[in-house]
Amino acid sequence: MMSHFQFSNQQRNGIFLLLLIIIVLQCTYLFIDFTDNSEPSQRENIDEFRKELDSLRTVELEKNKPKTYPFNPNYITDYKGYTLGMSNEEIDRLHQFRSNNQWINNAEDFQKVTKVSDSLLALISPFFKFPEWVTNPKSKPSYYNSNVIKTYDQKQDLNVATRLQLQKIYGVGEKLSERIIQYRDKFNGGFYSMIELSEVYGLSPEVIENINKEYAVKSPRKIITFNLNTANRDELVLIKYIDYEVANNIIEERTLRDGFKSLEELTKVEDFPINKYEIIKLYLHL
Repeated sequence: MMSHFQFSNQQRNGIFLLLLIIIVLQCTYLFIDFTDNSEPSQRENIDEFRKELDSLRTVELEKNKPKTYPFNPNYITDYKGYTLGMSNEEIDRLHQFRSNNQWINNAEDFQKVTKVSDSLLALISPFFKFPEWVTNPKSKPSYYNSNVIKTYDQKQDLNVATRLQLQKIYGVGEKLSERIIQYRDKFNGGFYSMIELSEVYGLSPEVIENINKEYAVKSPRKIITFNLNTANRDELVLIKYIDYEVANNIIEERTLRDGFKSLEELTKVEDFPINKYEIIKLYLHL
């Protein structure tokens, strides 16, 4: 054993030098930072990448965000009010106001009725769209305030009325007058009856009543009418809004009744379009 721990001077110097080198290396490891300086730059790159992802996500959310189109606030439904940010109480106030047959004509009236906040009103009011006779009250003729009822001879012929003449009627603007003319021009000879105004898109019963006060169909177009009690199926389907199924039902009902006694009995026929009865009966007689 002793022979293993007996060293010469040269060996002792070598051992001492080895220990000195080990101590120097340990101190170097403890007091010198060997961490990679590239880590902060990588973290910056990651942050930039996250910001870019966030911006792309924001853009995509804006694309998928529901678009708001112009609308008449008088016809806001529960769902529409919810999407606009209105509370249930505000929507209920609007519906209660409309149930009394009252109308909102501007943004101030809307806030007064619904009691929405100023911030919400500023957000949705730019999309309000009211009828032309509300936004352009100048088109309302002064004589229309009178209660004078014109006779048939005093009224003008609707089949020769121009767009500008129709626009003098309270509630008829440029678009509605153009639609009336377009509907009239679809037929060779124009209107057959004033009831056909109900077929023009956008004409409310109030506006139709206003037109009836000033106009009448004095030169109706020629139409073919059918005898309700003798017309066959192929003749009945020539009438607007009557298809083969309704025609068969009319014939079956006619057989059961041993003939119709009045045109009003058509409303008892199965699947008969009751809302179009006034138009259909123009083409029938007994």
